[in-house]
Amino acid sequence: MSETTSITRKQLLDAARRVFARKGIERTTMNDIAVASQKGRRTLYMYFKNKEEISTLVIENEMERLYEMLEAVDAKKLPADEKLILFLYMRLDAFKETVTRNGSLRANFFHDSWNVAKVRKRYNLQEIALIKKILTSGIEEGIFDIPDVDTTVLLIHYSLKGLEVPYIRGLLGDWPTQLSKRKDGIRHFIFDGIIVKN
Repeated sequence: MSETTSITRKQLLDAARRVFARKGIERTTMNDIAVASQKGRRTLYMYFKNKEEISTLVIENEMERLYEMLEAVDAKKLPADEKLILFLYMRLDAFKETVTRNGSLRANFFHDSWNVAKVRKRYNLQEIALIKKILTSGIEEGIFDIPDVDTTVLLIHYSLKGLEVPYIRGLLGDWPTQLSKRKDGIRHFIFDGIIVKN
């Protein structure tokens, strides 16, 4: 693929993302994308077969952006416990930013359509691998003592997925302002769990 072809393709996908964010995927037509890209329908069809292909690629690009943000956290030289907490906050913030950038929850960008579910499945596996890497390095560093890493990874991953919508909708309160107050409680819950008194 030539550089010009790559640039044009990227411009078309970005135009599609903006239209999807404004109108929602289902109400967007190929003509809407062509108008927004200022390239014309013929050009659009030279690069893509249909709207479904475009929406899949747009979702893949957005999930890739999200994953790159999480990889940046993993690359930091931090003890595993600090890295895990940073990962959790970054994951929620990055997801919120991605959804907001794409027209909020109402634009059905991340609803469980077949396309989104298919793309998220690959992303979920990448995220699970990153969490496992952090936990494993914590065990190697002598910070964590985790009897069942695989189960712990899945619990963290699915807990984060469950927090996505409440976090985006602000149901967890004013998270950024209350973060310093909440940090100790969050650390305690993650690292100590709920302790049953005898």
